[in-house]
Amino acid sequence: MERQYILHMFTPGKQMSPFDINMAVDAGYQVVVPYCGVGADEVRGMTQDAIFSRGPKGVRATGIFIGGRDVLLAADMLETARKSMVPPFEVSVMADPSGSYTTAAAMVACVERQLKRTHEASLEGRKVVIFGGTGTVGRIAGVLAAGEGARVILTSSRDQVAAQRAAQETGERFDCRLEGASAAAAGEREALIADADVVLAAAAAGVQVLDASERAGAKQLLVAADVNAVPPEGIAGVGVMDDGRALPEGKGVGIGALAVGNVKYQTEHRLLKSMRESDKPRYLGFREAFAMAREVAAEKD
Repeated sequence: MERQYILHMFTPGKQMSPFDINMAVDAGYQVVVPYCGVGADEVRGMTQDAIFSRGPKGVRATGIFIGGRDVLLAADMLETARKSMVPPFEVSVMADPSGSYTTAAAMVACVERQLKRTHEASLEGRKVVIFGGTGTVGRIAGVLAAGEGARVILTSSRDQVAAQRAAQETGERFDCRLEGASAAAAGEREALIADADVVLAAAAAGVQVLDASERAGAKQLLVAADVNAVPPEGIAGVGVMDDGRALPEGKGVGIGALAVGNVKYQTEHRLLKSMRESDKPRYLGFREAFAMAREVAAEKD
């Protein structure tokens, strides 16, 4: 009898994301089982329950997905699951808490594409300011941009302390240098972007982080990207459909939420599908998502 493809979905939260469940089914998984309220200390036992019950051949038709809302915890859970394998009993594992790994990967990949395409530039040495930088997408986008040589500033709409805490925690966990800054007041936002090369809006849906006058003050801006698809625009003047559209002033271009979202969707779909089709176990975090997002973004040219 042919084995059915099973995806076990672990989340520390009270529910698994319906988005990710839909994505799993569309990627070819026939049985999708969510497990809610999963603690970090339970991952080892649950992983081994999943691998030992199907035999060395059956594990090829088994996968684990890790969700939640904490990007640091998800990375730790992914690593715990990887270390819990007992060859030849090994299954593929993917982490994407709140869709943040694939969304951040898509966002940075789209920015890279426009920097090269429009300005013949890269992220190396660029100043990148991330609004909503203490959130799930903002933190991971910061890590990815820093990994490409950018100077990254994570901002908080609350205060300096929250921003610096997020920058320190995230930088230490993923071995990169991030800065934190308050963006609570208009003057603070204007000072941050005055010499910024790239501005990323990763705040909550429906929150505008920069109005038109603030954006116009970013005289060196090359690319502005926004993941907010809910009105108003996260960055005034960047429409949801924009994909390299010139900003109203200067030489910068905008990337909207749907342009990023298309790359995010394809990235998650292909990663889930690759788990199911691979002959060997795959362990997929935000760095693997970034590699895939770069491939997807490059196909647009």
